[in-house]
Amino acid sequence: MDEPSDGPSGAQRTPPPHGAHGRVPSGRERWRAFKESPFLPATVLVLILAAAAGLFAGSYTYSMADPTPRHVPAAVVGAHDSARGRAFVDGMEQALDATLALTSYDTYAEAKESVDEQRAFAILDVHGRERVTLSVSGASGASVAQLLAEAGESVGQKLRIPVTVRDVTPMQPGDPRGLAIFYISLAAVIIGFVGAIQLSVHARSLNPLERVGFTVAYALLGGFAIAAVVDWWLGAVDLPFVASWLILALTMFTSGMVFTMFNTLFGRWAMLPTWGLMVLLGNPSSGGAVSWPLLPSPLGAIGQWLPPGASVNAQHTAVYFGGHQHVFPFLVLAGWALVSSGVFWFWRHRHPGGRPVGPAHAAE
Repeated sequence: MDEPSDGPSGAQRTPPPHGAHGRVPSGRERWRAFKESPFLPATVLVLILAAAAGLFAGSYTYSMADPTPRHVPAAVVGAHDSARGRAFVDGMEQALDATLALTSYDTYAEAKESVDEQRAFAILDVHGRERVTLSVSGASGASVAQLLAEAGESVGQKLRIPVTVRDVTPMQPGDPRGLAIFYISLAAVIIGFVGAIQLSVHARSLNPLERVGFTVAYALLGGFAIAAVVDWWLGAVDLPFVASWLILALTMFTSGMVFTMFNTLFGRWAMLPTWGLMVLLGNPSSGGAVSWPLLPSPLGAIGQWLPPGASVNAQHTAVYFGGHQHVFPFLVLAGWALVSSGVFWFWRHRHPGGRPVGPAHAAE
């Protein structure tokens, strides 16, 4: 069949120009079309990712690039009030450009107990005019111990006082810088909320109780896998296995529920507050890579109240000071887990996942 034509010449009709009735779209119409297209969220994500990259690098550089002591708790015994003792302390503070927060003890055993309780990072034992023994604790913070040891030797040479430096709580041979605990805690934090993200994408129809149950499941299995690889396979750190496993599992569950809470409150943008809280703020301030006396003061204070810092503190104490475990980091982790779970459960109807709980009706 012949194609229809216009007029006797049989010329084809010319398609109308774009826009309604040949009219050029207005700016408002173009903006409306852009908002309804996939290009708007893609553009927003490009800007967010660029900002996140800068903030990520900035947060770690700010806290870790140039660690500087500011306030270092230390125990003192012996003749620390003598002229020689005061001169040595003054010299240490000048060399460190920091304040030594000194606590006096009657015996060395009491001072060592304060180190084991992680109330002090070193013990200064002044033996009259003869010599000084500086006991540092690598397990309390390898970077702090190194700075204290270097300052003690330098001050001793300057004042012509014999100084003996010893490490009373050394790091394990497989982890001389003390970073393994930071890395396993970091893995638990990140895999914890990534697991919750994957549940929200690939198991979207899980009901609230099922979602919590599967978060518990991957937290327990994931914590076991992290501990087993680091201890049994690599032999990097000799972990108190059950304690370390449960700390990692609690960390993963808490991190997963933090994302689930934000997913309930903010929908698809939940990654922004989760990343900001757990990675940009939480990990640099955790004290895992750089001990808290070397962190900028606000970070050192804030980090202890966030899940990454609580995880590092609990794990660090379990590995090196097992008989002196504190309840505070567990309260922090449990508090975040309970609050996140409570918010999710209370507003579970707002969560983007789930499915009808009643039996499906047959089609009429």
